[in-house]
Amino acid sequence: MEVLTAGETTFHIVGTAHVSEASVAEVREVIHRLRPEVVCVELCQGRYDALSQDRAFRDLDVFKVVREGKGLYLLAHLALASYQRRMGDALGVKPGAELMAAVEAAKEVGARVELVDRDIHVTLKRTWANLGLWKRSQLMASLLIGFEDKDKDSASKEVTVDDIEQLKEQKALSEMLSELSRALPEVKTPLIDERDQYLMSGVEASANGARDVVAVVGAAHVPGMKTWFGKPVDRATLAKPPPPSILWTIVKWMVPVLLIAGIVWGSFHTDQSLGSLALTWALPISVSAAFLTTLGGAKIPTILTAFVVAPIAALHPLIGTGMVTGVVEAWLRKPTVVDCERLPDDINSMRGFWRNPVTRILLIATLGGLGTMIGMWIGTAWVVSAVT
Repeated sequence: MEVLTAGETTFHIVGTAHVSEASVAEVREVIHRLRPEVVCVELCQGRYDALSQDRAFRDLDVFKVVREGKGLYLLAHLALASYQRRMGDALGVKPGAELMAAVEAAKEVGARVELVDRDIHVTLKRTWANLGLWKRSQLMASLLIGFEDKDKDSASKEVTVDDIEQLKEQKALSEMLSELSRALPEVKTPLIDERDQYLMSGVEASANGARDVVAVVGAAHVPGMKTWFGKPVDRATLAKPPPPSILWTIVKWMVPVLLIAGIVWGSFHTDQSLGSLALTWALPISVSAAFLTTLGGAKIPTILTAFVVAPIAALHPLIGTGMVTGVVEAWLRKPTVVDCERLPDDINSMRGFWRNPVTRILLIATLGGLGTMIGMWIGTAWVVSAVT
């Protein structure tokens, strides 16, 4: 536990592991011993509601997720949740148990509870925006590979209580964060560094003249929080989703314009007709999108939709193949509230992931978009080859 002082207020920062029984016991002991006026926890309102009501996915609107093009983003969220849950199952501790223990202990001693973490959706959006296409593909591949049957999941079973407790040690934490900085600096900045600032400033703001404040946070945040203690933080900026990139917006519109111009130019300056060049470009896109959609186990109307819509979506930045195919597949599968409630269990195994209509819809939508992108590169290369 780290102890920091500002004026008449003493801040007690308890670094925990989110799947540690020892952390649950430590949090209870510290709060009951100190009896602070304020207890801060590393939760936003959304995560708190999910943990306290045990209905993280019950109200999930699959149609809305697909229409807004957030299928890949939600798949990443589900994969991360699955990994954390499997680790918790292996250790016999529910993820976030120490945070809920802090809330319960705070109520027992009459302390005010403050949720000081940044909204989880903002954090994930800022993390996703930091990644390029290649990094996104790598991250999604590594996450999806992690979906394995519990009986075959030796990785989770090899994690021990001692392993988790060692990660809370300063040396182990330093090595882990250094490795993360080297491997995925784009992820570390919004996921760790920005939240260090947000958490510390939130903890300080919550004091409001209190004598003792206990903050319960993941151990990985403690070093950064100490660094930002007493320093000004622009919380308003950190709390905003990332603004759309102007350059990327221009590129998204310029590529189809240049492509159309190139096809028209080729029809006038080569022996290729406009129709044949357009077909040369569009056919690979349709076939690729339909093929990957089929690979995802889509129903026949969805596959046909992918074949027809993909070339149009490739030309229009506001239309996504995955948006259309996802809506069609969702309409055909009609996921129920029960399907959404089963998500926490189903995402723990490849079989459950494949059988649950919600995850299948998200997978099909993602593959439709990926197929369109791959087909567009192939089609463009064929057109360039035909006119040169």
